[in-house]
Amino acid sequence: MTCHTMAERLIQASWQRRAKAMTAAAGLAGQAAVPLLLCALLAPSGAYVLDDSEGLGREFDGIGAVSGGGATSRLLVNYPEPYRSEILDYLFKPNFGASLHILKVEIGGDGQTTDGTEPSHMHYALDENYFRGYEWWLMKEAKKRNPNITLIGLPWSFPGWLGKGFNWPYVNLQLTAYYIVTWIVGSKHYHDLDIDYIGVLRRMLNHQGLQHVKIIASDNLWEPISASMLLDPELLKVIDVIGAHYPGTLTVKDARLTKKKLWSSEDFSTVNGDMGAGCWGRILNQNYVNGYMTSTIAWNLVASYYQQLPYGRCGLMTAQEPWSGHYVVEAPIWVSAHTTQFTQPGWYYLKTVGHLERGGSYVALTDGLGNLTVIVETMSYKHSKCIRPLLPYFNVSHQFATFDLKGSFSQIQELQVWYTKLGKPSERFLFKQLDSLWLLDSGGSFTLELQEDELFTLTTLTSGRKGSFPPPPKSQRFPSVYEDNFNIDYPFFSEAPNFADQTGVFEYYVNMEDPGDHRFTLRQVLNQRPITWAADAFNTISVIGDYSWSNLTIKCDVYIETPEKGGVFIAGRVNKGGILIRSARGIFFWIFANGTYRVTGDLAGWIIYSLGHADVTAKKWYTLTLTLNGRFSSGKLNGKTLWKNISVNFPENGWAAIGTHSFEFAQFDNFHVEASH
Repeated sequence: MTCHTMAERLIQASWQRRAKAMTAAAGLAGQAAVPLLLCALLAPSGAYVLDDSEGLGREFDGIGAVSGGGATSRLLVNYPEPYRSEILDYLFKPNFGASLHILKVEIGGDGQTTDGTEPSHMHYALDENYFRGYEWWLMKEAKKRNPNITLIGLPWSFPGWLGKGFNWPYVNLQLTAYYIVTWIVGSKHYHDLDIDYIGVLRRMLNHQGLQHVKIIASDNLWEPISASMLLDPELLKVIDVIGAHYPGTLTVKDARLTKKKLWSSEDFSTVNGDMGAGCWGRILNQNYVNGYMTSTIAWNLVASYYQQLPYGRCGLMTAQEPWSGHYVVEAPIWVSAHTTQFTQPGWYYLKTVGHLERGGSYVALTDGLGNLTVIVETMSYKHSKCIRPLLPYFNVSHQFATFDLKGSFSQIQELQVWYTKLGKPSERFLFKQLDSLWLLDSGGSFTLELQEDELFTLTTLTSGRKGSFPPPPKSQRFPSVYEDNFNIDYPFFSEAPNFADQTGVFEYYVNMEDPGDHRFTLRQVLNQRPITWAADAFNTISVIGDYSWSNLTIKCDVYIETPEKGGVFIAGRVNKGGILIRSARGIFFWIFANGTYRVTGDLAGWIIYSLGHADVTAKKWYTLTLTLNGRFSSGKLNGKTLWKNISVNFPENGWAAIGTHSFEFAQFDNFHVEASH
């Protein structure tokens, strides 16, 4: 007798008699039975006890994701409705998609922090604006869907004025603490957002009446912060959570000795195909099984930035085409749901969690009110490698696992079953609900047949749901003809759609004294280098468009604000961005306030194709035109040819861009591009 027929007979008998039921239903996909088969009598199995009679494990703090670090949600805000709201529902709406418990956002600091720059609420010491960027908007959208979501703020970079001339944000600790506190207070005052966790000085928070805001540190490695806390009672007292980045499911002894909450406060960072889903499924379980981490936070929330930037598509889902409305609900969304839809912060892990005999792991959590959720994963080594750290080899093979419910769980009569199988398209299932598992008269015992790369959630909760919307529009390339005159009186976001700032910050600007054609412009607003850990360029630059663009004409009105030393450019075929921006190649057409022009093959200006005199000065508007056709380029100033037929062999394609020679004020208007691939 095969396993299938044994399972089918048992299922049939169970429904008829509801007695001696050691059963599960094989959910059907076409004619193929999903393998939740109860063949314990026919094959050897590992036995695992789930018991709360000797107390519970650590308190669960939730699963979350990061927006920022940086500019990872840049394109999301441009999405037309209803698609933008649909994406947000897949991320935050409870019992629908990823159902995230935690949202961690970048406190914009004007610096390049991976895929772009996010604007600070204080570009300068006396400047405060709590409507820049999109992180407050995103937090409000998350709260709309889940009022209980935990909010965390973390700065990756800082505006230059905090450094007093040094590339270090802690020259004046009080000043930097004040800067962070203004962001927290502004979040509440202007957006009614309560920030739950931050990394900053306790004393300053308390002084401002922010005792409710908790401290997470150091958002880097387990050491030296853990050892420091054990040696310093005051430090130990003020830190609520030790957060580590990419811990590889492991903690260290000192961290555990502090008795503090341990979080993987940034993890994942892996392309969101099945490998990324496998990575995510494995670490969501094993961060607790191996390292007692009670929260795991993915970088990043949604891959909503140009794909050719660093770490393209390393989000839980993909939304990088606001011009078409196309997005993709990737597998990590449904892997998240296996945990998030059936647990909540405040639940507790059981002490009885661990590894399966033939590879994989299981965790179990309870709300203490009789509910139980068990998550079993069998992610293989080959299909669950995260981008970092290196994964030591392990083996996973076909096995049967028998779970015995003890203690207060021994009376559970029914478990809901949710199933994911990653891998071959013909065998692939994402978050499929199977028939319930009945435990009547089975002594609280059930057996699962487990193959590689599977996830099972077994739970007493009946609220799980695989949410869906009609398919979004089909994928389309960035429009080959694109223009923006920036004529918006009261923009909802401070940045113009689709421009992705890579160094510097470009914001909508109103020239109050100019009633004419250039009243509304896009302005680069930084005049000093931010404090940064990434290699920001010495020039500011914002990219836009289709990376595959090769032959194109870019036209833009430009205005240099800095006499003598100022300079601006337009560019095409820009081939790098994010943390690689300093080494970007392309064709850059510069004009300078000292009456010169330059054509270079790189942003840094080292590869010079042409230079000469141009009738240019500061405080006047000029129209620049750059044409790239095959191996040749030409440029016009105010419609007159300034240079032509310069040979450019590399790169062959890339984004369009605008920017400035240094950190300086400059304005751009009437941007227009016509391109072909």
